[in-house]
Amino acid sequence: MKKWFMLTLVLLMTWSTFSVVFADHNGNPGKRKGHDKKEEQFKLGVEVLIDDEKELIEGKKVGLITNPTGVDSDLNSIVDTLYHDEDVELTALYGPEHGVRGSAQAGEYVDFYIDEQTGLPVYSLYGKTRKPTAEMLEDIDVLMFDIQDVGTRFYTYIYTMAYAMEAAEENDIPFIVLDRPNPISGDIVEGPVLDMDYKSFVGNYPIPLRHGMTVGELAKLFNEEFNIGADLTVVGMQGWERSMDYNDTGLSFVAPSPNMPTVDTAYVYPGAALIEGTNVSEGRGTTRPFELVGAPFINSTELAAAMNAYNLPGVKFRAASFTPSFSKHAGDLTHGVQLHVTDRDEFNAVETGLSLVKTIHDMYPEEFQFRAEDSAGISFFDLLIGNGWVREAIEDGDSIESMKQRWDNDLKDFKKVRKQYLLYK
Repeated sequence: MKKWFMLTLVLLMTWSTFSVVFADHNGNPGKRKGHDKKEEQFKLGVEVLIDDEKELIEGKKVGLITNPTGVDSDLNSIVDTLYHDEDVELTALYGPEHGVRGSAQAGEYVDFYIDEQTGLPVYSLYGKTRKPTAEMLEDIDVLMFDIQDVGTRFYTYIYTMAYAMEAAEENDIPFIVLDRPNPISGDIVEGPVLDMDYKSFVGNYPIPLRHGMTVGELAKLFNEEFNIGADLTVVGMQGWERSMDYNDTGLSFVAPSPNMPTVDTAYVYPGAALIEGTNVSEGRGTTRPFELVGAPFINSTELAAAMNAYNLPGVKFRAASFTPSFSKHAGDLTHGVQLHVTDRDEFNAVETGLSLVKTIHDMYPEEFQFRAEDSAGISFFDLLIGNGWVREAIEDGDSIESMKQRWDNDLKDFKKVRKQYLLYK
């Protein structure tokens, strides 16, 4: 009897161990760990609006700023949902960079058109103007924003939102933000805070590269700290916590733009996108933009070895060669590395991206170049990093650690301000 009991106990313990191992190795080693399943059902802002706060738009003419990410948990488009809702009159659509249907490439001019699916006018906020004009808003009672952000300062949708908030305030129109998750979590803040001398559409407010906020939280911060003064309502999510990344929500990831295909892309983007400010390819024109980095003049094996020698937390570098189909080095065999995030909790995107830029600069001083300066002496790299001194520090041979120390005080100050606008525990 005792033998059978012991055998059963051993079998149960073995199965329990196997179950834990299986759960921790589900094909996504980069997934953040330690998040328990919450009792509260997860709901997006758009779902809370339709289910619980529909009075905000009921019987009103609604203008909607959105793109393909404006979907509910079942991937139903908010455009279709509102268009077919008898209690709501959807009268106009507004498209950010890449357009309402997401078909335009980065930086591509988008013009006014009529949406084929609904027959509604689509006003471009990435064409002749980036701020809605009074004429664009004359047939609406409320202006609403529902777009997935990626948690990085130079992703332009948050400034489309801010400009639209300004226009709404100037035209006495209420503004509603339907909140969505920060896909790279809301508990990590890193990188230099923007110097306002380097203000642009890839950095319009003094926030750090990785801000750790949702679009709803950013809307509140912009509205109060930068005196927009809009009649703002944020329809928050249910069941989202700051430690959650996109995989924890159970949502299907819809690419917010053509070169942001996966959550993996979003994680490396705050740092790897700094490569855009150089003559090195950031992987546009490949299936792994921002994860692949390289140039024809790079020795991929040597660069991978140099990057792995830093032992940067949460990331490994694999020697890789690729041929971009468009953008930098299009059609040319290009050598470099692929970033593999092994631990999202430990990974420091900004430090990793700057280390890549500095290492390539140091290894290939004759071939590497920052993007050319404009008439004011500002390079596109400066606009991305948010200041002019980091580029100078790289050229002067300063360490990444000294750069981090230099921006640390501003980062601490931002964190204090940020805390006032956080909506989720």
